[in-house]
Amino acid sequence: MLLSTSVVARLPLATFSIGILVHVQQSTGSYAAAGIAAGALAVAQGAGGPLLGRLVDRRGQTLVLIGAALVTGLALAAIAALPAGTALLAVVALSATVGLTTPPVGACMRTLIPLLRPDPDGRRRAYAVDAAATELTWVSGPPLALVVGAFAGTGTALTAAGAVLMVATTAFALSPASRRWRPAPVTRSRRSALGSPAMRTLVPVLAGVGVLFGATEVGAAATAGPAAGLVLGLWGAGSLAGGVAAAKLGGGAAAGRGFTLLLAALGAGHLILVPASAGTVSLAVTIAVAGTMIAPVLASCYAMVDDAAPAGTVTEAFAWLATATALGTSVGAAAGGALVDAAGPASAFVLAGGAAIASSLVAAVRLPAARPAIALS
Repeated sequence: MLLSTSVVARLPLATFSIGILVHVQQSTGSYAAAGIAAGALAVAQGAGGPLLGRLVDRRGQTLVLIGAALVTGLALAAIAALPAGTALLAVVALSATVGLTTPPVGACMRTLIPLLRPDPDGRRRAYAVDAAATELTWVSGPPLALVVGAFAGTGTALTAAGAVLMVATTAFALSPASRRWRPAPVTRSRRSALGSPAMRTLVPVLAGVGVLFGATEVGAAATAGPAAGLVLGLWGAGSLAGGVAAAKLGGGAAAGRGFTLLLAALGAGHLILVPASAGTVSLAVTIAVAGTMIAPVLASCYAMVDDAAPAGTVTEAFAWLATATALGTSVGAAAGGALVDAAGPASAFVLAGGAAIASSLVAAVRLPAARPAIALS
């Protein structure tokens, strides 16, 4: 039940970027303005996630989540209510407010998993299920936002997303597990999640995975054209299937060696998209297979946080991973777009696969091969 509630609370998060982009474009008639607003959202989410995660680690989940959800929902409603001709600065400020206050429900859910599944095997399976559920939100969220926007208006879609976020996040925050959770006591009140060498490894590793995400999205759009939505949907479906399989098979890698192999397989699968990009059908089939490694990689990384994060910083640690992925995605999309213009769509898939291979090399060098997978600083 708790996982289901967290999934519903995370579903609106997958709609924010496309929802704000479309709404601002329609209200201003400018794609440039829409891009600036969406960019402000992304940058603010990257900055706000770790800050809210640290606040949760100090004050607990309930009040932080409910307060953040309330501000986010009101900011979305304010964007929806802005009249035509509103100064771009106001739109950007509200978009940044949405990003800064987006409640870290995913990080909080993963923080609770060790308490709900204390045995290591059950814990890894739970992380795999959570990773698969996250993929489900990204597969279904953007199309849902576009459908609601088409039939009821883009402002209604934003307001509805905010309402769902507030209700579901409040339900999650008021659950017994969330209310009872308390951060581990720490001797240094200002200690950061990045104080651990292991976290300083996992963050750039997931940034590389984020580059893969952004570059693949651009490459798929450039290759498939109008069918890009379907192709990317198959990519997400492949990840969902991989997460389900990982949950049944033990939850992914238990240590550095297995994690390195999963990252290498992720990179190799996306390098195969280079020849497959010759046709939309071959790309669609291959990208579904390549996507099967995404959720197992994420689940394995999440499971390592239990040992990697210094005491009392676990929520902040999960938030840093989300930030790293988001920033990597932005870099991958920008670099992938430049490569597509210069050398064609296949070059974006080279970047995607190469980024994951690079992450696997970082993991191989800096993470111990066998358990204990991570050593505390």
